[in-house]
Amino acid sequence: MADSAFRRTPTGASRLLFRLPVHLYRIGLGWLFGRRLLLLNHIGRVSGKKRRVVVEVVERDPDAGTYTVCSGFGPKAAWYRNLMATPDVTIQVGVRTAEVTAVPLPPEEAGEVLVRYARRRPRTARGLTRFMGFETDGSEAAYRRAGTALPFVRFVPRT
Repeated sequence: MADSAFRRTPTGASRLLFRLPVHLYRIGLGWLFGRRLLLLNHIGRVSGKKRRVVVEVVERDPDAGTYTVCSGFGPKAAWYRNLMATPDVTIQVGVRTAEVTAVPLPPEEAGEVLVRYARRRPRTARGLTRFMGFETDGSEAAYRRAGTALPFVRFVPRT
């Protein structure tokens, strides 16, 4: 899938709705999201300013302490590009904060991550892939194809 096929970043009222979780985290209500959403604190690649965005956790590995997320707006999303420029960031999940390094996943691994997500949350996966511009019949092969086209990032704890 070409970059131009990804949905554009939200503007106007939809942007306010997408930014609402950031404000809830800022006022100490991050616990409302449990482990489903995380607050990513990163540095703007051009401005050098601190930036925040809330993204959905696609997969987590409690033993390794890793969290995996996906850029549903493609590789041109500002937060994703910022991570590629400066991968050492902090994340907040619920009330816990961690220093991590963002590691992009290879397409094959990303495809498998999306397949596992679809097994756990079939209805959500179907809606999200449709929202991101992918046609899916709900099969693992369709999710695997979509996953290989999307940029996934795994947050690995810094030691």
